Amino acid sequence: MASMTTPRLPFLPARTRSAVAATSSSSPSSPLPRRSIKCSSSTNANSAPLPSTSRQPRAPVADGVGSADLNGLRAPPIPVADSPLPAYRDPHGLPRPLTSADLMESSGEGLKVAYQGFPGAYSEAAAKKAYPNCQTVPCEHFDTAFQAVQNWIVDRAVLPLENTLGGSIHRNYDLLLRHELHIVGEVRLAVRHCLLANRGVKIGNLRNVISHPQALAQCEHTLTELGIEHRQAVDDTAGAAKLVAEQMLQDTGAVASSLAAELYGLDILAENIQDEKVNVTRFMMLAREPIIPRVDKPFKTSIVFSLEEGPGQLFKALAVFALREINLTKVY
Repeated sequence: MASMTTPRLPFLPARTRSAVAATSSSSPSSPLPRRSIKCSSSTNANSAPLPSTSRQPRAPVADGVGSADLNGLRAPPIPVADSPLPAYRDPHGLPRPLTSADLMESSGEGLKVAYQGFPGAYSEAAAKKAYPNCQTVPCEHFDTAFQAVQNWIVDRAVLPLENTLGGSIHRNYDLLLRHELHIVGEVRLAVRHCLLANRGVKIGNLRNVISHPQALAQCEHTLTELGIEHRQAVDDTAGAAKLVAEQMLQDTGAVASSLAAELYGLDILAENIQDEKVNVTRFMMLAREPIIPRVDKPFKTSIVFSLEEGPGQLFKALAVFALREINLTKVY
């Protein structure tokens, strides 16, 4: 611990004593007690108390920064070099904050964007729509795409949130709570399913079809009308097309995109086989840093939070928005 030096000072000048007495709780007629000031030193060396010195006449103040000595008198000023005021930059020349419009309008030149699935997946098409000139990086699972952004392996991730037919992808909502990433935009992709098979295979030869569970659910009635009763779920639509092509399956088809048919050399036996013609998936664009939205047009805000278990917790959470007259478009 640093040592303490305690210099003992003489009485203050008369005008200073009167000022102290005015703010003191003691009566004006009572004498002022002798006071001392304790100063802490930053060194560890021990030093003896400074002796009292007689009051010296006030020295004239020169240009510079003055300081008070231990006797309450003004010490010689410290000379200050003449330096011009700092030249501030033009505010209009400073960089402005990044907005979501910048990200939506950016071509993604030089960006690495992660998506879930094999090449040819609908998520890759969404990534290309969001960032046309980006380098897409396929990931095996949704969690892998989140970790790729968080660990600086890629710059962005484009992952599905909901589909007009299949509903919400709850897994990605759970992952938003586990990872410290931010939604910086969204992109909507019209999903057009195709029935794919190897060259020379006809619809009548198919006994089985494989695809992602949501793709199979979205084409259920159409597949039944085509006479294909057996369905097998896999992790990805493009992965289903890849499996059919690699194993040269003759009695099994895949529900995937036309891009997957082109990549894996498959024939398109039927197009737009989804039961509902309006089939749109909404994808979120994820980044490590949030953005500052512009104020010249409305923006959508998505909030993901968890609640403690107990009566009325959901009511209390929603009341925060109701009391502030904030309209909610959807609650998951």
